Amino acid sequence: MVTIKGPALFIAQFIGDKAPFNDLKSIAQWAAGLGYKGLQLPTGDPRFIDLQKAAESKTYADEVKGTVAEFGLEITELSTHTQGQLVAVNPVYDDLFDGFAPASLHKNPKGRQEWAVQQVKYAAKASQNLGLAASVTFSGAFAWPFMYPWPQRPAGMVDAAFTELAKRWTPILNYYDEQGIDLCYEIHPGEDLHDGITYEMFLEKVNNHPRANLLYDPSHFVLQCLDYLEYIDIYHERIKMFHVKDAEFNPTGRQGVYGGYQNWIDRAGRFRSLGDGQVDFKSIFSKMAQYDFAGWAVLEWECALKHPEDGAREGAQFIKDHIIHVTDRVFDDFAASGIDASLNNKILGI
Repeated sequence: MVTIKGPALFIAQFIGDKAPFNDLKSIAQWAAGLGYKGLQLPTGDPRFIDLQKAAESKTYADEVKGTVAEFGLEITELSTHTQGQLVAVNPVYDDLFDGFAPASLHKNPKGRQEWAVQQVKYAAKASQNLGLAASVTFSGAFAWPFMYPWPQRPAGMVDAAFTELAKRWTPILNYYDEQGIDLCYEIHPGEDLHDGITYEMFLEKVNNHPRANLLYDPSHFVLQCLDYLEYIDIYHERIKMFHVKDAEFNPTGRQGVYGGYQNWIDRAGRFRSLGDGQVDFKSIFSKMAQYDFAGWAVLEWECALKHPEDGAREGAQFIKDHIIHVTDRVFDDFAASGIDASLNNKILGI
């Protein structure tokens, strides 16, 4: 069996303009001081990693690794959430998602998509240069605005959406395969891949591509009332990354899963700092150990109530306390009676 690595921290929600959150060295030193052993890096801010340069220069990639290693940390994975989102965008969201792309590509959906594909590919090569095994992204979405079937969806529309989604992602997945990197989709509301069924629909369209894998984040499943423990049983062979994030779902007589257009703090389902929500992390970490998950336990902090620095400090210890140092022997070995084929046959009467 394999012991999960960690704790690690996804730094996207902590990046800012003031120290220690405004450059890689400072945030690495801060995270190490809290007890983290790894950092998961977003790739849209060159203060933390220049993605194209990391893809094109092994020397630069080694320098980035050295910056975090100075404080006893490792880079766990790279994230292209915002770039992956732009691989597939329904036109209703064009103006909103323009903010994820350079200003020169605004009002240019085709150019924006081509840029996004290249960015996601850069992450594959950069991951290889950094010696990583996996990278996380979003799938993007064509069909999400039509999630609820009213008015009735036109026949074949969903199939057409997933066919096009697969058409766009297959060359990217092939490139990841060439680099030896798993591409892990974060299953997430707002994406066409938002639960197990939609992931399976996509997987069929990409011919069960070996690199089309999963980042597991139970918080998104609490908000959907999905069985997040059985999900691990079903998909554990595809789960290559793990976000440790808490959530709660408290429906009322006025509000349920859809949230009533309320702000996060007033929603029935909302994200919480580790230990403040309803996720059964003891069972999750047990299942991850049972299935030999060999990756990192990475804190993603999102909470409408608690200060992020408190969440980060508490989260490091929370993850450390939940990681199961797996056993190297069976607990009842002390009672073993030895191996004797003749004795076995005698006992069995054969």
